[in-house]
Amino acid sequence: MTQPLDICIELKNSVEQGEPERSKSLAEKALQVLDSISIIKECLIPAMNEVGEKFSRLEIFLPEVMMAAEAFESAIKVVEPKITGEQKKALTMGKVVIATIQGDIHDLGKNIVAMMLKAAGFEVYDLGRDVPPDVILKKAVEVDADIIAVSALMSTSLPYVKDLVRLLVERGLRSKFIVMVGGGAVTREWAREIGADGYGENFEEAVKAAIELINSRKNA
Repeated sequence: MTQPLDICIELKNSVEQGEPERSKSLAEKALQVLDSISIIKECLIPAMNEVGEKFSRLEIFLPEVMMAAEAFESAIKVVEPKITGEQKKALTMGKVVIATIQGDIHDLGKNIVAMMLKAAGFEVYDLGRDVPPDVILKKAVEVDADIIAVSALMSTSLPYVKDLVRLLVERGLRSKFIVMVGGGAVTREWAREIGADGYGENFEEAVKAAIELINSRKNA
């Protein structure tokens, strides 16, 4: 009989090695001996944490991170339907609406950040690329998000990021949402200038900032 620890180790390794089909199969197998919350907390999240650590130590690079993220996603799709509403609420760090801002179709970095936020325990609503500020804001209000995260790789799209912040202020919603920005066209200084709450130069910094900001708000 398969032991819970053994299957968890196998699943963790398959995610780290970027094997989506094997990860899906192992997740199905894990559900026979472990509950869904245990699989997420003890197998999947530790796997992605290890991927992040290896990336920060330059032991792996972006293609390997993407493969691991794909494997994580294939496993989580098997496990998530088994989670009850109350369990999901207790497990969730917070809700994030994320998008590449209007005027920009680059989404690789945004996709990685979205996946790593999900691995960190956030409920993520990914709106895709070239998304107008009012659409982002509408979704954030609809799902009662904690964080709005936008990416901009092209400098020509930066005015739309400013428009998003302006819309929040005009509608009296600025204090309701944590605003995070990132992408090749965004600098830390510019993020401060427009009044963003957080900035991520890469996915690792973005996830760390999101966790710190959400914890700070919860403890305020």
